[in-house]
Amino acid sequence: MPAPKPLRPARTQDTTPEMAIPVTANAQPSSTAGTLRDYLRIARPDHWIKNIFVFPGVAAALVVAPHAVQSFWTLGTLVVGLVAVCLTASANYTINEFLDAQYDRHHPLKQNRPGARGVLDIRLVFAQYLILAVAGMLLAAAINKPFMICAMWLLVMGIAYNVEPLRTKDRAYLDVLSESINNPIRFLFGWFILAPDVLPPASALLAYWMGGAFLMAVKRYAEFRSINDPARAALYRRSFGRYTESTLLLSAFFYAISSAFFIGVFLIKYRIGFVLTFPLFAALFTWYLAIGLRRESAAQAPEKLYRETAFLAFAALTFLVAVLLFLVDIPILNVLTETRLLQTP
Repeated sequence: MPAPKPLRPARTQDTTPEMAIPVTANAQPSSTAGTLRDYLRIARPDHWIKNIFVFPGVAAALVVAPHAVQSFWTLGTLVVGLVAVCLTASANYTINEFLDAQYDRHHPLKQNRPGARGVLDIRLVFAQYLILAVAGMLLAAAINKPFMICAMWLLVMGIAYNVEPLRTKDRAYLDVLSESINNPIRFLFGWFILAPDVLPPASALLAYWMGGAFLMAVKRYAEFRSINDPARAALYRRSFGRYTESTLLLSAFFYAISSAFFIGVFLIKYRIGFVLTFPLFAALFTWYLAIGLRRESAAQAPEKLYRETAFLAFAALTFLVAVLLFLVDIPILNVLTETRLLQTP
């Protein structure tokens, strides 16, 4: 049986002679077939660190709805749930890289990815996608039905984000909002592992969504600034044809304010002591923006944020303070939500 021929994704139709920008030799399609390592790379296991956003959903269920937490959940259930999330996310990454191949050739770093080098076979890519998606769904179904629905939702968003005719990643602002909705989906994963019979507060989901949109907008800004050529940036990502550095920063500011508002609603409604964490959250947003403003910023690849040790240490401190405030009651803070009559002589 002859070896499968690698499929070479066609060049984008938007590339006109006036806008065409030469790319380096190693960005050209290759005539060699991809290796096993290439197919493992497009599943992006190094991006699994993003699934740490599942844990706040677990913590919220314990704090907000302890009465609804299933008594039979175990650490093993949590591990199976995380594996299901990772496999489902890798299914999305698989089609993402293949369908982005013609655009990644215009990115200074992504041009070296297997898809951009043209070494991937469409049949093997599709088979890998199916294996990862089905495996993720089966594990999700083993947790409970709401968890499985979230896994299905994550797969649907991956298709909407990457596949024509929707391909929301090509549309300004919608690209950020449709990608960052994966954040509240991850929150729901964590919540439903423990409490599948109740829904989490809408304020928490909206805060998570807008917080993710802030992170994504800062990432877009860092990418746009790093490419430093609007024409080439638009070839790499069509939505960049509608963005400027200013509009990306302004949108990030909007998402940050929106997230802060919903965080405040959640904190005050469910435990007044949590309001003391608000300055820490504000500092985290500000610090991340400062990271995004740097040249060659780690915000371009959030999975590499492990290099920002001080930032991660501060994030851990914020989490520990939140845990402490959950354990310690501070009655004097009730004055923030109570009205009292003035006593006159």
